[in-house]
Amino acid sequence: MSVTTLTFFPISKPFSIFHIHTSISLRINPWPPIRRRMVSKASHSAHLGLAVQDDFHAFLEILPCDLRNNLLNEPKRAQLLEVILDLGRLPEARYLGDCGGKYLRDTQVSMEELEYAQNAVGEFGGDNRAGIEGTLHRISAIRSRNGVIVGLTCRVGRAVSGHVDMIRDLLPFGESILFVGRPGVGKTTVMREIARVLSDELNRRVVIVDTSNEIGGDGDIPHAAIGGARRMQVPEPSMQHRIMIEAVENHMPEVIIVDEIGTEAEALACRSIAERGIMLIGTAHGERLENIIKNPTLSDLVGGIETVTLGDAEARARRCQKSILERKALPTFPFLIEMRERHYWVTHWTQRSVDMLLHGKRPLVEVRRRNDQFEVVIERGTYDGSEI
Repeated sequence: MSVTTLTFFPISKPFSIFHIHTSISLRINPWPPIRRRMVSKASHSAHLGLAVQDDFHAFLEILPCDLRNNLLNEPKRAQLLEVILDLGRLPEARYLGDCGGKYLRDTQVSMEELEYAQNAVGEFGGDNRAGIEGTLHRISAIRSRNGVIVGLTCRVGRAVSGHVDMIRDLLPFGESILFVGRPGVGKTTVMREIARVLSDELNRRVVIVDTSNEIGGDGDIPHAAIGGARRMQVPEPSMQHRIMIEAVENHMPEVIIVDEIGTEAEALACRSIAERGIMLIGTAHGERLENIIKNPTLSDLVGGIETVTLGDAEARARRCQKSILERKALPTFPFLIEMRERHYWVTHWTQRSVDMLLHGKRPLVEVRRRNDQFEVVIERGTYDGSEI
């Protein structure tokens, strides 16, 4: 990706990106001015250079005693992503930034150890997920054909302060933001901190629609990491879209936060909420903008795609085929952020990027990353994704 470093300057008052778009030529980039932000070195920790709260001892309590001791003495404990317990196999630990895993001992996982972990966690929901009350840890089950748990994925949940600095300048605009990225890149962690910043620092009425208690943690009292945001739990994943609409109709939020938008009903609920003037912060399945555009279930989040037949004269003027792809409507999410890595994000002005990709061009995007001093650096350059 070719980039051009910007000169940053402060803005005294947030303003709508749509006002910018209507007052300038299409040849000029429609991005608002940006402030360069510095991260205090005093807030750095051993984990990714950010302040972290992980309730690690509560996580260890569900594991066999010998595994607890191994993990407590592990130098890379701060980078632990998850522990895998599969019946008849060696227990395995996986770490951030590492390919593959590390075996924790040379004896296999027994059914008694799985039952112990299951009893320590409690009841699993219809999505085969559970949590440890008062923490952000997530436990996911693998079942046999008879419904017996034969495997557990025990993922460490962390409340990380500092990620929001990557996009703090976008939050005052009140425009909806969609995050995409591969599993494990930190999307849910970012949702959690955005909820806290919007509710506590920007004084917005924030409601989190928490399908698997991943954002607010397990238990009836949400984790302190979400600040003053309110949390609505979802009994079954299939009910997420209903709870989203219920949150709007019953609790008058200014912001709705929802994780893992994945069905057509949820995409339609997002559009309905956005059309009522409510800011949406969400995540969707996909790594790049192109994945969302090509997904017939989720493409409505970025405006939807339709085939348009041009007249002969128009096709000759555009030097293209008579049947072309066009965006159907305004995007539900004006901003889309590709989380390539935990400290490397690509930010799209969705309307502009979708249109240019459909026309075979590469849009201008913002690359947001942290340098070696953990300062947030924002650059603009041509998108390196593929054409549609």
